[in-house]
Amino acid sequence: MPYVGRLFCVRFFLACLLTTTAIAQRDISTGPPQPLPANLDPLRRTATIYSTLPGTGVLVFTVYNERKGTHLDRQALLKLVSPSSQSPVWQTTLEDTSQGVFANLAYGNYNVEVSAVGYLSSQKEVQVPNSLAPVLVDVVLRRDPDAINLDVSDRELSPKARKQAKRAVSALRSGNFKEAQKQLDEAHQLFPYSPDLNFLLGYLYFQKRDFTEAGTYLGAAASLNPHNAQALTLLGRTGLERQDYPAARSALEQAVLADAENWLPHNLLADAYLHQKDYDKARDEAQIAITKGKTAASPAQLVLGQALVNLGHDQEAIQALNVFLDESPKHPMAEQVRALIAEIQQHESTATSSDDTSQTEARLFSVDPLSAVAAPPLATTPWQPPGIDDVKTAVASGVECPSAQVVEESGKRVQELVHDVARFAAVEDLFHESLDSFGVPVRTETRKYNYVASISEPQPGFLSVEEYRVDKPGLAEYPDHIASTGFAALALVFHPDMRDTFEMQCEGLGDWHGQASWLVHFRQRPDRPNRMHSYKVGSEIHPVPLKGRAWITADKFQIVRIEAEMMNPMPEIQLLSEHEFVEYGPIPFEKKNISLWLPKSAEIYFDFRKHHYYRRHSFDHYMLYSVDSDEKRKEPVAKKPRS
Repeated sequence: MPYVGRLFCVRFFLACLLTTTAIAQRDISTGPPQPLPANLDPLRRTATIYSTLPGTGVLVFTVYNERKGTHLDRQALLKLVSPSSQSPVWQTTLEDTSQGVFANLAYGNYNVEVSAVGYLSSQKEVQVPNSLAPVLVDVVLRRDPDAINLDVSDRELSPKARKQAKRAVSALRSGNFKEAQKQLDEAHQLFPYSPDLNFLLGYLYFQKRDFTEAGTYLGAAASLNPHNAQALTLLGRTGLERQDYPAARSALEQAVLADAENWLPHNLLADAYLHQKDYDKARDEAQIAITKGKTAASPAQLVLGQALVNLGHDQEAIQALNVFLDESPKHPMAEQVRALIAEIQQHESTATSSDDTSQTEARLFSVDPLSAVAAPPLATTPWQPPGIDDVKTAVASGVECPSAQVVEESGKRVQELVHDVARFAAVEDLFHESLDSFGVPVRTETRKYNYVASISEPQPGFLSVEEYRVDKPGLAEYPDHIASTGFAALALVFHPDMRDTFEMQCEGLGDWHGQASWLVHFRQRPDRPNRMHSYKVGSEIHPVPLKGRAWITADKFQIVRIEAEMMNPMPEIQLLSEHEFVEYGPIPFEKKNISLWLPKSAEIYFDFRKHHYYRRHSFDHYMLYSVDSDEKRKEPVAKKPRS
């Protein structure tokens, strides 16, 4: 058998034919060499045989975070460029070892860029020498100070905890604090680090006027999610209620940074400045609140008026207070404001002595601006996810996305799927909920089906996807008489015969469950036919234009997740919204010794005929008909609906 390559051995193995020893070369990419813990000994760390072609070498990268000797807790993307060819080669690190390997590299110098979500990219030059040993490169990444701290993230709640949270929201809206407390306490015990649960508990205690407990939970929510303007604003308001003005000021300054367009944190921050006698800042923040909130920000006129009094601008102060009266003539505080105006007018004509100044400052608190602010509304997570364009996804800073390559390579993966799959079957579990306006389930049903899908290309440029349940249930057999399909077809957005009907934009390098992934935004083009998605109502077909986002692995260009939603409501069929998530993964078919990327689960939220619905489809026990058609198995028994 001819020899077509050579092996690198980096430990003493008798099986290594070309050399009995190997000396590992190490290169520290950032700062001086750092001592490694004993459990990261270079020989043990690289006890792997690497294969490479004759006349080539191997680079082995290990990526650490800024803590000494600690592997990066997520995938990093490695971009290797030869200065001579300027052609980039991409690789990702493995999750368990945080290592990435490039083999078959011509001897010479290379430029490497290492990137990860939440970290600053690192660039350097490396050399592949004419040597039997691989070059070991340690890369230390520094955190991006402007990125969200991904070490503390709000993990998805379990179905039980999510249901408890929704019930608590419903109880809070109806003023049933006892029931809300019960549901939130149980959910919080399961997920104490959830920002949403901590916020809801903080809101509950605020409504109960237990500002000490409210501050504890709201502080936790703000700590877990430092950019949550809602939690920061209510935390600042809690500080005002407790008359802890330094704490209120700190929280509200962060709230203003997180949501500069909302008038309320500006108004509350002006109040905090006013109580700390920082009148210039109080005036400025109050004016910003009034500009952004218009008449809704009338309480800011009280702050502005009293700040101007203490700055010696009595006439301007009276004008601001009169604006409040004009906008809220029947406000419960109207008489207090009129009394304050009369007091200012009385003192205006009197020469102020030092005692008078003291009296003027005393008037500062004669009207409490906080009392004019309405009770905080319960801002809750809606029953369906936020829109595709409403979410700002986290991407690694400074990483250029090879858009054309991502779209092209992912299209090849989809083409391979169409080529390899004639027809496949799976056991499908359906979980269906009918929801009230708060997102609380009012009825739950489950079903089990024998699901079959076929993907074919009967003629060039035309793709055919057929899905059905073997049991062939009629619509009456589906929950709420609604059948849902199309999960296998959604990935075909990236098929070369389909992708030209969509506008596509690579948004950057993201992360999906620790796996480095390119994020690609897509949108149905108005000048191209919609061949992807439709609703059938009776005998009529209604095309539904889609937009969405796909997560595509940075190493293999496999689609691991697609999130999509309809672009516009369709009142003609009473379909106001639809939002779906489909996750894909490798499904092994042992008889043919292959793995195919197929849908593993799908979630759908839709507002149809004045009802809210949530569905989750999950698939297992896959069979590839061209491979496993001879297998016999027991058909699953459909479960009866339950509520």
